[in-house]
Amino acid sequence: MNRRLRCVLLLLIVVFFNQCQQSPSNSVREQQISFIKEGNLSILYSEGQAVATFSIEIAASPYERQTGLMYRSQLAKDAGMLFVFEESELRNFYMKNTLIPLDLIFIDPDFKIVHIHHNATPNNISSIASQLPAQYVLEINGGLSNQLGIQKGMYITYSKI
Repeated sequence: MNRRLRCVLLLLIVVFFNQCQQSPSNSVREQQISFIKEGNLSILYSEGQAVATFSIEIAASPYERQTGLMYRSQLAKDAGMLFVFEESELRNFYMKNTLIPLDLIFIDPDFKIVHIHHNATPNNISSIASQLPAQYVLEINGGLSNQLGIQKGMYITYSKI
């Protein structure tokens, strides 16, 4: 290959890579994920008295349940996410890509709280097990269940809006 042809090819390669770096279509914009209220949930003593009430997002589809509260930088004190499953079974969650500490409240088909995992560590991929079969899981800010006195044996009630 002669010298002139090599110079032209080299120039074309440099121009091509320069254009690729300047292309605006290669840029990715990060978007904030916002809370969207889909219902209300109350935690009750066995006598029916309310302990706490939350605005909730509902994760009912496989994609919603897999994504959960990932990539959220904050969650209001009176907000949470309710995971709704078709059947009751042992549940395993993890905190991958979850930026805030959470309390995971596992709930059986009769809406009774059967286990609470307190202050799950952000971005931790270790499994968080329900200990007993659960059909619902409520995620709220880490430490909040202790602050509000939420305990195993209490019940929940929820409604969609």
